Amino acid sequence: MSAPARRSYAPEIIVAAGCLIALISFGPRASAGLFQIPMTMQFGWGRDTFGLALAIQNLLWGLGAPFAGAIADRFGLVRVLCVGALLYAAGLVTMAYASTPMQLHLGAGVLIGFGLSACSFNLILAAFGKLLPESWRPLAFGAGTAAGSFGQFLFPPIGNILIETLGWQQALTVFALTLLPVLPLSVMLATRGTASPATTTSAAAPVPGQTIMQALREALGHRSYVLLVLGFFTCGFQLAFITVHMPAYLKDAGMPAWVGGWTLAAIGLANAVGSLGSGWLSARMPKRHLLAWIYLGRAVAIAVFIMLPPSPASAIVFGVVIGMFWLSTVPPTSGLVMLMFGTKYMAMLYGFAFFSHQVGGFLGVLLGGVLYERFGSYDVVWWLSVLLGVASAVINLPIVEKPVARPVAQPA
Repeated sequence: MSAPARRSYAPEIIVAAGCLIALISFGPRASAGLFQIPMTMQFGWGRDTFGLALAIQNLLWGLGAPFAGAIADRFGLVRVLCVGALLYAAGLVTMAYASTPMQLHLGAGVLIGFGLSACSFNLILAAFGKLLPESWRPLAFGAGTAAGSFGQFLFPPIGNILIETLGWQQALTVFALTLLPVLPLSVMLATRGTASPATTTSAAAPVPGQTIMQALREALGHRSYVLLVLGFFTCGFQLAFITVHMPAYLKDAGMPAWVGGWTLAAIGLANAVGSLGSGWLSARMPKRHLLAWIYLGRAVAIAVFIMLPPSPASAIVFGVVIGMFWLSTVPPTSGLVMLMFGTKYMAMLYGFAFFSHQVGGFLGVLLGGVLYERFGSYDVVWWLSVLLGVASAVINLPIVEKPVARPVAQPA
């Protein structure tokens, strides 16, 4: 059994701080689609230009996640979260005053992408795995994910109001200021030198002296981890495409701007419920089965939505239904990573899974913009989302839910 964690704060404080950071960091990112039409109309850009910036953001968010996780595993979480929040805020300000595609790509793409990799919920969940007792973890994973979803509920309607009253540039500046509370909150999630509160038979025992590269080679050679990573690609594809292009899709259908904002808000509110439910179910049913049902449910919801005549009512109802499945993949995915490999390198290994998620997000956003400019509609990407959902449901079924086999050291 590992040494007890040197924890400065009660579990309730740790969960509350982590949830607030997840809420703050997810809100502006979930509102990005609101800025597509005002920016492209003002500067005469195509949607592929805006889509490329957000695609770069998703890709760099995923690319930076394992590195941010490795740094947090080695040196602690506080510095990583603070640097991430400052980069994120700088990216929003750069985006606010961008007047060329290159400036847009630098702010909305590079700075926000790397900022998110260092201050989003993937690191919060890793901190929960390290700092909380095992009995707290499943629900805490759901709560951290739900908090990010609640940020998606709060920020898009506020963003709509700010854009209408102050203008889109000032709205982005206000969003940048909302990230500053991450700095003091991060202190409550200090993880350097902190061991997992308990090591049980339900998770892989740590390997004494295992290096980062050895842990990575072990994970990439583990079939169930690879299947989990491949399935997570679809999650990113669907989420990023809907987040960025849904407001424009509804606007094209002749609906007012508030429908897009409230559809995203409905997704966020429903996802708060779905994520908590997913965290609760993760401790009570096979996680691979839960993931398969989530991906299949998304595919059915998308197919029904695009076959119905578009209306504000159908958009809001779709937001509620898809929201129940939105980030509910995260608790079982993070739980499986911890089950397979333990908590020592969880931030890094979940970061690599999240990279697959963000490669999917990169393609979802990029193809949404490119194919819209080519065909004048989003139909191809909608149906591709349906097919990927079915594929991921199948991919997750063969996952084996048990700790990775590790040689036991023999006494001399």
